[in-house]
Amino acid sequence: MRDLDSGDAQEKEPTGSAVVKEREAGKIAFAAFVGTALEWYDYFLFGTAAALVFNRLYFTTLNATAATLAAFATFGVGFVARPLGAVLFGWMGDRIGRKPALLLTVVSIGAATGLIGVLPDYASIGIAAPLLLALLRLIQGVAVGGEWGGAVTIAVEHAPPEKRGRYAALPQIGSPVGTLLSSGAFALVLMMPPEQFDSWGWRLPFLAAFPLLLIAVYIRRKVEESPVFEEMEQQQERSKVPALDVFRQAWGRLLIAIASAMLGVGGFYVMTTFAISYGTDTLGLPRQLMVNATLIAALAQIAVILIFGRLAERMGPGRVTMWGGLATAIIAFPVFWLIDTRSPVLVVLAVATGVAVLSIAYAVSGALLTELFPARLRYSGVSLAYNLAGALSGFLPFIATALLNNADGGSWVAALLLAGIALVTAFGGLYGERLRVRDEVVVR
Repeated sequence: MRDLDSGDAQEKEPTGSAVVKEREAGKIAFAAFVGTALEWYDYFLFGTAAALVFNRLYFTTLNATAATLAAFATFGVGFVARPLGAVLFGWMGDRIGRKPALLLTVVSIGAATGLIGVLPDYASIGIAAPLLLALLRLIQGVAVGGEWGGAVTIAVEHAPPEKRGRYAALPQIGSPVGTLLSSGAFALVLMMPPEQFDSWGWRLPFLAAFPLLLIAVYIRRKVEESPVFEEMEQQQERSKVPALDVFRQAWGRLLIAIASAMLGVGGFYVMTTFAISYGTDTLGLPRQLMVNATLIAALAQIAVILIFGRLAERMGPGRVTMWGGLATAIIAFPVFWLIDTRSPVLVVLAVATGVAVLSIAYAVSGALLTELFPARLRYSGVSLAYNLAGALSGFLPFIATALLNNADGGSWVAALLLAGIALVTAFGGLYGERLRVRDEVVVR
């Protein structure tokens, strides 16, 4: 299997050993989690708004289906931009430092999200409204492209090797917490009269990004630089163009990492963004019900991440990823059959179950991806893998919606897409376990 990676024979870790202080690991991982949670809050707001607001207020000249497709296409722009952010911030993280890259990502996405809250709609400024919306989504995507990879990298590089599973899982919790914050914010404003919600209520969750940005910057400034990076800097082992070296020297590892990350990214949006749109527009279910379902699913996701993050330390993150992918493929069709019943209890159960099971693989993505790349290429490699997976799978809500009309409204299309990427991730986990690398560290 190592033949997949043409650079295996060339890569080497620094001859010195970085000093990892276990008492600092939890503090750093928590700081990474808080910043990541705030970033994902900003990013997930757009997904919920794309399903509930943007199709009506920013694409008003289109019919209902075309407007939803346009909103999801704008949503997908963020995923296309994320590999660009991975290259940009990956270069910064592998050359200048993990910490400065993470400070810049949080400022960029917070500012872009807050500006969406003050963006006039189509009725006010015409075609400029959806164009500016797409531009702000592009900025969001570039920033997020460098966020997750940096957060899990700095958390892992501060942790003892045998405990990386639990510390790598903490930034992962930022995703469901971000979901809770964003869905909770929308659940509150959806309680407003429809006229007020459309007029200004939906903007409040976006405007909240400004004060949250101040909190995130304060926390990120207190994060210490990675000891692995500092040792690498002393040994002058930094790559000049990390992204290029990833493609030239570690392309096999990159492919496996992309495969292992696809379910945690694309599958999540099938079970949230697409499910919200499908439930409200096709099945006629209340918007509040679908948003509440994502809230309950986020709580289940937190528990799954904590449990399987620990389990990865015993089984290995690759094996956990494989079993999580297989389990998701098995439950994909039953989950959408339950949504089709239109029963509020079963719909909530279906969304929560789907998100929880696919989160088995997501729980250990940080641990697996960071150990697929050597330290000098890690920030870039992890960010590229995760965000290329996002670029490939981020349009799944768009694809599922587009195919829905040709499938007579049947949800089997979405279930098939979910099962397909789940099997891809299972394959990535199976082979990824064999390619893991270890840093030379001394634990104190």
